[in-house]
Parts: sequence; C-alpha cells; structure tokens
Amino acid sequence: MTSVDDLCRSYLDLKHHYDPAAASAAGLIAEDGRLGSFDPDTTREHLSALRSVAGAIEELEPADVQSEIDRTALLGEIRSTVYRLENERPQVQNPALWLTHLFQALYTLLTRRDSEQASRVPAVLTRLEAAPGFLDTAQATIERPPSIFVDTALGMLGGGGELISQVVTVFSEVTPARGQQLQQAGEAALRALVQFGAVLRDQMEPNEDPQSFAIGVEQFSRRLHHEHAIASGPAELRRYGLRLQEEVTQELVSVAQRLGARSWRELVDQLREDSPDPAQLLGFYQGEVERARGFLEQHDLFEIPDGPVKVVPTPGYLTNLIPFAAYEPPPIYLPERTGQFYVTTPDPALPAPAFAEQRRSHARHGIPVLVAHEVYPGHHLQLLTMASLGSEVRRHLWTPVMVEGWALYSEQLMEEAGYYQSDETRLFQLVNLLWRAIRVVLDVGLHTEGMSPSAAIDYMVEHLPIERRNAEAEVRRYCAMPTYQLCYAVGRREVLRLRDAYRQARGPAVGLRRFHEELLSYGGMPLALARWGMDLVE
Repeated sequence: MTSVDDLCRSYLDLKHHYDPAAASAAGLIAEDGRLGSFDPDTTREHLSALRSVAGAIEELEPADVQSEIDRTALLGEIRSTVYRLENERPQVQNPALWLTHLFQALYTLLTRRDSEQASRVPAVLTRLEAAPGFLDTAQATIERPPSIFVDTALGMLGGGGELISQVVTVFSEVTPARGQQLQQAGEAALRALVQFGAVLRDQMEPNEDPQSFAIGVEQFSRRLHHEHAIASGPAELRRYGLRLQEEVTQELVSVAQRLGARSWRELVDQLREDSPDPAQLLGFYQGEVERARGFLEQHDLFEIPDGPVKVVPTPGYLTNLIPFAAYEPPPIYLPERTGQFYVTTPDPALPAPAFAEQRRSHARHGIPVLVAHEVYPGHHLQLLTMASLGSEVRRHLWTPVMVEGWALYSEQLMEEAGYYQSDETRLFQLVNLLWRAIRVVLDVGLHTEGMSPSAAIDYMVEHLPIERRNAEAEVRRYCAMPTYQLCYAVGRREVLRLRDAYRQARGPAVGLRRFHEELLSYGGMPLALARWGMDLVE
C-alpha cells in the first residue's frame, strides 16, 4: 500500500528533476550533469505532475495521528508550491532565480567533498556548456521583472563571473587533458553571463510599478496558512511585530543604562569598533563554534548530533545576499556530515570606509549570538537532527517558521542558560531580536500594505543600527521572499508558547532536554503541526 513516505519521495523526485542544482546540493549525484529550465512548457509539465501527486496524497487514509501530520505537511508544501509557480511566477519575474540556479549548480560541484574532483569534471563541463542556452532560455522566459529584482540580479553577476573562472581553474588543474575544453566552455559561459547582464540592464523592459514585487493580501494569507500553518492574518502579525519592537527597544534602553550609556544605539556603534582582526576572523568564529558546542554538552540541553562545522568565507556570488554570515547544511543524501558556516570577511580591496563597515559587522560581542543562531543550538544542530529522522517528510520538508523560529529561540535559550558572558553580548542579542521584530513589520508592509522598498529601507535605518547599504540588501531579499522574514520572530513566539504549554502539561519534573528532543522529532515542519502531534493543541 502507498504510504506518505512513498508519495513524499515522488514529490522529491519531481522537485529535483525540475531543479537539478538543488538536487546536487542535496547530494543526488545522478542529477549533476545538467541544468534545469523554468520555461513555460517545463513549468507547466511540472505543475501537472505536482497536482497528480497532491491528488494521491488527498486520497490517503493515514493509520495514525503522526502519519496524518506528515500527510498534512506534505500536502501543504505541494499546494503552496503550485500556487506560487502559477500566481507569483518567480521564474518569470525574478532573474535572480535563474542566476542562483546556475551558480549553485557550479558551486556545489566545486565544493563537494564526497569524491575525487576528477570524477566531477564531466558534470562541470556539461553544466558550463549548458550555461549559454540556459541563460538564453531565461531571457526568453523573464517578462517585465520588478526593478528591485533586476538590481539584485545585476549585483550577483560579478561574483558569478568569479565563480565560473574559479571552477575552470580548479578543474583544469585536476584534469589538464580537459583543460582546453573547460577553458572554452568557461569563456562561453562568461560571455553569456555578460550578455545576460546587458540585456537586463539595457534591453529588458522592467516593471516600473513600485509595488510589482508585492504578492498581495490574498496570496500572503494563503502562504501563512498552507506553507507555515500560521492562523494569524497579516494585520494581526503586523501588530505583533510593532508590539515586540516597542518591548525590545525598552529592554535595550535598560541594558544601555546599566552599562552607563545614554543611548543604546551609540553604545552599539562603539562596541562595533571592537572586531577581530580580519586575518583571524574565521579562526575566531571557529573557536566560538567549539565553545558553544562544549557549553551545550556541559549543560545537557540537547543530544548533540555527530557532524562538525567548518567556518569558510562566503562565496563571491553570494556576498551580495549574505552581508554577514549564513549556514549551509551538509548534503542530506551523502555521508558527509560537515556543515558550512559562511562568514563574509572584510574585503581589503574596498575603499577604506566600506572596509571599516564590513569589519563592524563582525563585532566581537555579537559573534556568540550569531553562532548560537547559525550553529549551536541553532541551524546546524536542528538540521543535522532533522536529517537523521525516520520520516521522509520530516527529513526533507521544512518551513522557516520552525527553522528560523528555532534559531531565534536558540539565541534566547543561550542567554537563559548563561552562555553569554557580558551585558554587551546581551545587548547584541536584543538588537538581533529588534531586527526580527522589524522584519515582521516590513514583510507585511511591503507585500500587503503598499510600503515601498525605499520606505522600508528608511524604516530600518531609523529603528536599527544598520548601514544603509546593508538595509538595501536586506529589503531586496524581503521583496523576493514574502512571508519568510516574519517567520523568525513569529516562530520564536510559537516555540516559547509551546514550551510553556509543554511544561504545564508534562509537569515541572520534565526538563528542557526532553522538550527539545520531542520538538526536534518533528523536523522543520510547521509548529502548529508539532503542537498537534505533542497533544498540546490550544
């Protein structure tokens, strides 16, 4: 008899066929030798297949509550994907989607650590040779993209070109006999990339409507329900974001006064001048990663999954999207268990003011909070735990309301447990929480209330200690990823509510470790479904 796991595998097969770059990132070597395509015919076939799988899922009769929870999560994922491709149409509106696919397809082959590099040369060559046709298809598919999406794509071209050159150099050294082929394919790919940029900049008519990126109240609400299982509507979430913003700002004032400062923003600016030497920055982060892991082991808050974390420089093509740091889990289909913690190191080639700005983004007192979010007990711990689960749905499907909510909860948990060693670090933890509160306000405002990107940038600069350049990068991402940004603060709120309900139902004798283990057994699925499975429905 067909099970939820069987249909989840069918869904994943479709997903990875449509997006072979994501398949390669997950460790599916069989998909390494090609690029995808998001043209209308391919997308239409993909949607038809997704509907077929959704129909089979709807007919399932799960044997127990846990299977029904998995079925609900899988159906929500597919419905949300179908509606997004049909109505939001990122494949038509967002040129950065195409560039991200191409660059991820190459970067994964460059950095994979499961096999000899020489064995990946045929796939690298095939993808390089396919790049010009892929970008031609992108030009033919993209229609009147919002200007802000064009700006994001143009900002990715420089780093993408560096990536292609690096791929050619590395794999030519590995297999000199194929060096000329790689060189020719790389040059053709670079020419196609330059042409794509020229078309975006000079020939493709952008959508000048300042709100063309916004998905609107109906689709925003649909995403909240199907993708994240959030019952609240946009207006209610905005009120929550404003309330949290006010509460956290008051706490920041109190901490600053305790430290003898008149202004919390001035204090943050002063503390940001204290950052590790850029040449030692990656080592400093790595040391903090090890300290966080040791702290968790000492305090018995979690079962620590096997798998180290390697701190590495952010790839050039991603620096426009990752101004500070980010985490990438190990490929789920490969035995490799090492997570990548990207850190965007200051670039000495930049003018002195820009270089100083990058240094300030890695304030010494803020790094422990960032490590708690990205590594222990945040993303790395959760996603490694998720990869070991028995359910296919729980291993592979996730929503940011759980994954990002968990990471923001992790920042607070480490404060509660005594990991942060100073009020200065507590100050940065509160700044991070304020940032996430403001994300709720801007996410809702941009997509449902007519807020312009420039107004969102002004709002960030007014209420956060953030450079305008970084605020611009943030808002570009918010415009392209509706409902994602609010999930940090809303997810943290839901984890804390669930923790309170768990303690009340199970009694004070049950410790935090037990709660964490039960919650993480639901992987990255929406917290409302985890609450259902834990029999804590409100």
